[in-house]
Amino acid sequence: MLQIPFTDARIAPGTVLSWSLRTQRSPLSGEEDQAVARTSASFNQDKHHSSSQATRSTSDGIASSITITFEIDGPLDVAALESSFLLLVRRHEVLRCEFRRLAGDLNCTALSPDSISLEAEEVGRFPTPEELHTHLDKEFKSLDTLSWPLFLMGAVVRESHTTVYLCFDHIVCDGMSMPVVVNELQTAYSALAGGRRPELPPVASYLTFGDTQRRRWSALRPDDERLAYWKGFIARNGGFFPRFPFDIGVPDGRLYPLVNRGHRLLDAERTEALAAGARAAGGSVFTGVLAAAATAQRRLGGPAVYRGLLPVSERSEAVWEHSVGWFVNTMPIEFEVGAAGEDGVQGHAATMAGVRAAYTEMQRHTAVPFVRAWELLAPEAFSLHHWPFAVNFFSYIDFRRTPGGERHPLWNPTMHVWAARGNGVSHWFHRTAEGLHVNTLHVDTPEAQQISDALNDELVRVLREIGDRRDGAASPVPIPRPARARGGLLSGTRE
Repeated sequence: MLQIPFTDARIAPGTVLSWSLRTQRSPLSGEEDQAVARTSASFNQDKHHSSSQATRSTSDGIASSITITFEIDGPLDVAALESSFLLLVRRHEVLRCEFRRLAGDLNCTALSPDSISLEAEEVGRFPTPEELHTHLDKEFKSLDTLSWPLFLMGAVVRESHTTVYLCFDHIVCDGMSMPVVVNELQTAYSALAGGRRPELPPVASYLTFGDTQRRRWSALRPDDERLAYWKGFIARNGGFFPRFPFDIGVPDGRLYPLVNRGHRLLDAERTEALAAGARAAGGSVFTGVLAAAATAQRRLGGPAVYRGLLPVSERSEAVWEHSVGWFVNTMPIEFEVGAAGEDGVQGHAATMAGVRAAYTEMQRHTAVPFVRAWELLAPEAFSLHHWPFAVNFFSYIDFRRTPGGERHPLWNPTMHVWAARGNGVSHWFHRTAEGLHVNTLHVDTPEAQQISDALNDELVRVLREIGDRRDGAASPVPIPRPARARGGLLSGTRE
């Protein structure tokens, strides 16, 4: 699965079919017999919803979505695809939810599976890629966090193959849910088109996860010893949020339009070399990429101690592996950058060792929800509806190891993350069968563009250094020192 901006998607023209979610009652009618679950929303969902609600009438409206596309070869069996969509919705409660804020708390109500149906529409034929892209882009940006339903489904149909698409508001899913959805739909479609009953793995409800999380952590207080990891980080960092260490031309507290860019950093062969080099130093691709990102920052004038936020998957139990939801916590991580990252093998190995130790320690404290820690330890910033300034953010996923990952080259799935506005720089690193990639969202300023380009170039240089020293004992090669940029410059399945 490749994560790229939707502007980079290449979808051939065809006839667009869409399916809309329908229910036998209004989600807000209050009829109890068709609601199988009413629970508290998760902390992530609550913060996302309140931010969307509070900024609805402002120029800084909070909105974000995750879109996936994938391919089905041959003439489309429309009935089989529609049945696959309906099965997906009925298996995952969070996709049947509507949210209401009652007495300050955000409640989540899931409609019963039998109350849900789909309404198909032939939207029409789009003869050029440009017209198709304009239509789909408008559709994807029409999702509304405060309106039901919270996702949309469709397909671009041709005689030889079909491109299936789904777009979700972030409140119902995370990035790791996307390969789950692709695998489930492809498996169900293949079975139904062949006249067989789909055999799908068991799933658990994200509503249960979120409600349990709220019940467990709502009583947490600032003096609780379980916040010790966060408090130590705050003391050394000088605040709750770790700043992105370069000037990107954005005053604190303001949001800007975002630039969305995707790059392949290493091809498959170079990525294998990186893996071998990282192993020789006692690490992995994940530790190698994070160490390389920190080293690239250091070489461009960044700090000798890397501090950043890292999304951490909460799918540690097998019951969540095939479930759709927002199973992501966010944690701080800090480690020293070995010898300023400039002494070859030894420097990279030392930095990777620091990453391993820091990540191991961080994992001992991941139960505390990020939103709850934010509320308790930085209450002055919690009233904001976004992070207060540009934050150092790093995410890595190996999509080959997700459900159905071995068939991604056949299905050609792509993921498109979109956010309306922001104030920083975010990097989503991911590995596919084709190599190592990064999707970057940054504010649309000259300074952000400049440092993003410089970091990308330096990062590739460092990754190649690690890969070129796979025996762990090669002689260091002189490294050119790039000029400092003028004006200053989620984590999922790992190896």
